[in-house]
Amino acid sequence: MATIVLAPEYGYTAVAALLSIALVTFLGGRVDSYRKFAQVPLPFPYADAAECKEDHKKYIFNCYQRVHQNTLEGFSAYLVMLMFAGLKYPIPSAALGGVWFLGRVLYYIGYTSGDPSKRHYGTFGHIGELGLLGLSAKFAFDLITSQA
Repeated sequence: MATIVLAPEYGYTAVAALLSIALVTFLGGRVDSYRKFAQVPLPFPYADAAECKEDHKKYIFNCYQRVHQNTLEGFSAYLVMLMFAGLKYPIPSAALGGVWFLGRVLYYIGYTSGDPSKRHYGTFGHIGELGLLGLSAKFAFDLITSQA
């Protein structure tokens, strides 16, 4: 049986993961709160265009919902890359997780401002994802080519 020994620095990767999970939970809570405020009933995921035209609160609700959904669309891949790359590169992985996190926060702030084009404030967060992809690929390559 193989034993995996984690460097103490892996704790930083774990903190980045936990903060990311907290952010996704926060975003879901904001959707739920704004759903009630905008009176968009379940099970409908979005208000339709006609409703949004008549009621700005419904338009803003759609922005909250889209931020949450967009974040969830890539979250599992991000989290796997963060935890995997962190096994060998804990500090760089945690830093890249922080870049992703800050990008998502600014994406949220921009998108929910009422002007969805401001979502681009958080575009730099993709640098975190791409960096984690590179570190994960490097780690996988090193595992495959190791002479263990």
